[in-house]
Amino acid sequence: MSEVNPIPLILTAIGSICATVAVLGYYGYLHIAKPEDALLLSEFTMLKTVPGEDYKVSLKPASQVAQCIDGVLVMFDLEQKGLSGVLVDRRKQAVRCSEGQ
Repeated sequence: MSEVNPIPLILTAIGSICATVAVLGYYGYLHIAKPEDALLLSEFTMLKTVPGEDYKVSLKPASQVAQCIDGVLVMFDLEQKGLSGVLVDRRKQAVRCSEGQ
């Protein structure tokens, strides 16, 4: 019996993995997150509304949009496409919302 040289098999497997990662990255199915992709919750503040009192907000809208999906508040960033996340409190509990209101 002759022994099979494993080096070509190993190189083929490594090459296949590299080619797959390259193709997935080229077509946009692979995203490597960077620190600047994250939004800090400390950048947001909840303004408490009190009946009869005025509050001031900027006329320029934020670059994030919130949407109610399956009863959970999901935020989307308009500047960084593909960046989205569920809004949670300090105990990692999802902020709920009412759809259709």
